[in-house]
Amino acid sequence: MALKIANRGVVPPFIVMDVLRDALTLEAAGRSVIHLEVGQPSTGIPKKALAAIGRALNDDILGYTMAGGIPPLRARIAAHYKKTDGIDLDPERVFVTMGSSAAFTLAFITAFEAGDRVALASPGYPAYRHILKSLGIVPELIPVDASTHYAVTPDHLRKMPKLPDGLIVASPANPTGSVIAPAEFKALAGFCHDNGIRLISDEIYHGLSFGPKTTSAAACSPSALVINSFSKYFSMTGWRLGWLVVPPDFLRALECLAQNMFISAPTISQHAGVAVFDCIDELEANVARYARNREILLAKLPEIGFSRFAPADGAFYIYADVSALTDNAMTFCRAMLHEAGVAATPGIDFDPDLGHRFVRFSFAGSTADIEEACVRLKAWRTRNL
Repeated sequence: MALKIANRGVVPPFIVMDVLRDALTLEAAGRSVIHLEVGQPSTGIPKKALAAIGRALNDDILGYTMAGGIPPLRARIAAHYKKTDGIDLDPERVFVTMGSSAAFTLAFITAFEAGDRVALASPGYPAYRHILKSLGIVPELIPVDASTHYAVTPDHLRKMPKLPDGLIVASPANPTGSVIAPAEFKALAGFCHDNGIRLISDEIYHGLSFGPKTTSAAACSPSALVINSFSKYFSMTGWRLGWLVVPPDFLRALECLAQNMFISAPTISQHAGVAVFDCIDELEANVARYARNREILLAKLPEIGFSRFAPADGAFYIYADVSALTDNAMTFCRAMLHEAGVAATPGIDFDPDLGHRFVRFSFAGSTADIEEACVRLKAWRTRNL
């Protein structure tokens, strides 16, 4: 007799990971593939953090830690907010997690009941809506476009038939790279706080902006939940380390859930996280490389036929309108991978309604790879004219 599989697992796949799987399969068969699909730095963990790992292996038994993380790491994160945003943050409000993915899950479970409604921008990071749905929380997509710089505004919320229980924002955003201007961010955070909407601010791309200034919700609202990660700016993707900044009254419920669900973030990763704050020069060199890569794509993609983009103000993505070339981004990206050897992500991953017209290119790789990808794409497009 077949046993039941819970409906909470019936969510769409994270398509970028399917693209990565196909790209790796081609590489295993001997093909050369340039990876512009995954939002992952091609750089490894910074050198000083690597040295700290060696010391921890010798000096620490690497057992469980407190659910919220080791005190030195929480203190370094709080000090980072003082340095970057001028925020005096109590380290007790910092809660260390197993990457931002665990932070999202914990935030959603702690903040919302099943049946609550949470608004989010479309296009946007697909795991938001997939995790919400799996938890019985209702994601409500708000279509955004260039008219609001691809950001949700208070006007969007006012026009909803009923104000939502929560709102997820990301600035810089995935996949568009859009950054919400400081005054607009403060207005949005204030509207949410005044109207009982729990604001969840995804700030994992802070540190990766190319001109516009980013704003942390920790400086704008006493009720917002802030999520960040060591994966992007800090170049520690596989170490699975992130954090939440939460209001004091949120901490105990969060702690109890984390104790039961995860116990604690990996201890060795936490030691590396303490040391990575001493690696800013190395990390800023990474950002300078992303900036060069961005400029190359912005200059070369129009020559290839991709001439309309979202802002690309931050993160390390260019979200390109390919509707002049195709009405099926999935098929287009599959052909690009197999015929040109360039992996990119179809927009349908980020926007279930209009994403068939878009492709996301990541410029987190090496500059040499970005340049080679442009050569391959131009040759591929020329062959297909």
